[in-house]
Amino acid sequence: MPVARFWRDIPQRYNLDGCRCLSCGKVFFPTRHLCPTCRRGSIGQMESVRLKGEGVLHSFSIVHDAPESRRLLTPYAVGMVELEEGLKVTGEIVDVELDEIEIGMPLRAVLRRLGDEGPEGIIHYGFKFTPKR
Repeated sequence: MPVARFWRDIPQRYNLDGCRCLSCGKVFFPTRHLCPTCRRGSIGQMESVRLKGEGVLHSFSIVHDAPESRRLLTPYAVGMVELEEGLKVTGEIVDVELDEIEIGMPLRAVLRRLGDEGPEGIIHYGFKFTPKR
């Protein structure tokens, strides 16, 4: 399978697709086949759900000492965002000055370049968070 097709065939790579347990109503990202709360009771009870990608900053950290592949990007912020659907996801916070980041600020997910791989130059994309304006 060509690499480009591999990336397109996994919806979670380009969409915030999660799932909801129809037994208890909990939402998960990324998707899973069983609810950890309902266990066997969730078999056949997991439905796909498109997450809005909007929420508020729950916690964050400024990274000053990064792995070699990200050393030139330091300092940068990584945060835990509580989405409107009730779950928390982590991601880099971009398009804002580091001293302007604060707990409770509204954020939205955006698709951005995460990096590349090897001499072939395979580019990896994923989600980062930016202030909701």
